[in-house]
Amino acid sequence: MQTPTYLAAELRLPTNWLDYTILGIYFVVVLGIGLAARRSVKTSLDFFLSGRSLPAWVTGLAFIAANLGATEILGMAANSAQYGVYTTHWYWIGAIPAMVFLGLVMMPFYYGSKVRSVPEFLLLRFDRAAHLLSSILFAAAAILIAGVNLYALAIVVEALLGWPQWVAIVVAGAFVLAYITLGGLSSAIYNEVLQFFVILAALIPITVIGLKSVGGWDGLSDTLSQSHGDDFMTAWGGTGIGSDNPLGANWLTIVLGLGFVLSFGYWTTNFAEVQRALSAKNLSAAQRTPLIAAFPKIFIVFLVMIPGLVAAVLVPAIGTADSDLQYNDAIPYLMQQFLPNGVLGIAVTGLLAAFMAGMAANVSSFNTVFTTDIWAKYVVRHREDEYYIRFGRLITAIGVLASIGTAFLASSFSNIMSYLQTLFSFFNVPMFVVFIIGMFWKRASMKSGFWGLIAGTTAAMINYFVIYKQGIIGIPSDQGANFVSAIAGFVAGAVVMVAVSLFTAPKPARELQGLVYGTRSPGMAEPPAKGDDAWYRKPALLGWGAVILAAACYIPFSF
Repeated sequence: MQTPTYLAAELRLPTNWLDYTILGIYFVVVLGIGLAARRSVKTSLDFFLSGRSLPAWVTGLAFIAANLGATEILGMAANSAQYGVYTTHWYWIGAIPAMVFLGLVMMPFYYGSKVRSVPEFLLLRFDRAAHLLSSILFAAAAILIAGVNLYALAIVVEALLGWPQWVAIVVAGAFVLAYITLGGLSSAIYNEVLQFFVILAALIPITVIGLKSVGGWDGLSDTLSQSHGDDFMTAWGGTGIGSDNPLGANWLTIVLGLGFVLSFGYWTTNFAEVQRALSAKNLSAAQRTPLIAAFPKIFIVFLVMIPGLVAAVLVPAIGTADSDLQYNDAIPYLMQQFLPNGVLGIAVTGLLAAFMAGMAANVSSFNTVFTTDIWAKYVVRHREDEYYIRFGRLITAIGVLASIGTAFLASSFSNIMSYLQTLFSFFNVPMFVVFIIGMFWKRASMKSGFWGLIAGTTAAMINYFVIYKQGIIGIPSDQGANFVSAIAGFVAGAVVMVAVSLFTAPKPARELQGLVYGTRSPGMAEPPAKGDDAWYRKPALLGWGAVILAAACYIPFSF
């Protein structure tokens, strides 16, 4: 842990009545959506998965908006100010391939098996021990990550608007609690669609005005190349094995640690994302959900990377002892410098929307996992459906209160992005290795899932807290350590799963239908609906299109 980082005090924004009016209107609309969604909640399936009735375009936008939280807005802009164009790796390697893999390969298993959550899939594929452990790990991770979004929101609001941190935390938590408790997942998803457009309305003016102020892309590139070196404006420069670069990682750890293990672990097993796809109206819509989200994801990198680069030009000493501004200050600084009242109100609303979307995604997934995977299966079983709806609303309130507590834990880390990546290496990576081996290897035994989770989580934590923090092996940065922790967790989990499987009994073949690649269940054999022959309704075409487009975007920044 490190000294807490706060936004610079001099970033107070000159907000007026117009800005607060825009902010107030947004909060009224958010609560209105919650009240409207309440009418559709009649069963627990409605509350936790929107009755599996939503169209692909809604779930697709909600899928990407759920990711537009603290890490995306403040964290990636800070990364750009510190590391330059290396930030593109988190998008074109660290997101798009995994999102396509989720849509084309994994969603048929998730949706076809009719599970309500990601951990429930492990109950079908492995045993109750793996299911309970994964449910506990995910619930803990969801609350910790929700706390990150609350903390990020609090420090932004305190610096920009002058509200005390505790006021910002309580107000945001109360609004998230209100609309999720009222309308369940439907309320969260429809608000995330709204939040997606509000976030874009906030980031686009900052990016355009900021880029113009430094002479366009050519002026930006020339200035930063002179002050930070040519590699700062390339994606792969200086990443050879044995070479030094600010990121503290070489091409191998970027490709394996970020591009494969962390990326696939997050996008394919993080229920806060997968839950949006599970709420789709049919299998085709569920598959298209992450694929539709992949296209805006390709371009969002410019809306968070360019402001960070512009801040590095305007404040050359940002993030150093010679400046009061830190890397996390990049976007708030540009808001203060360039945005007039009215547009400023939209930008502040966009930031609040981003943090609330990230928090709501994790809280809604937490209440589903805790209610359906822990409470209903191991504590209070076989009760009427109305009971679990009531309990889901209660645990939502408890989850929000717990998130307030973990917000203060997040405050002890100086880099929000590093903290989140650390959590992903501890919780998502071990779950991913269990999923991937379980889905593609029929011989993986019932007991191997539990021990794979234990081994993967333990190995990642040992690498981070012992090998890295104690200086046993020199790793240049927290981000580099997270990549190595992810690789260690994946390898340890895989080795232990194979070893345990060789000495324990496999699951009977008849119980693996629809759970292992090469097998099908009746739920997966879904005929296409009328009109589904259009190209934009075909997951394979959408998936390959996203990969090709992301690769094409990489080319100008590669060298």
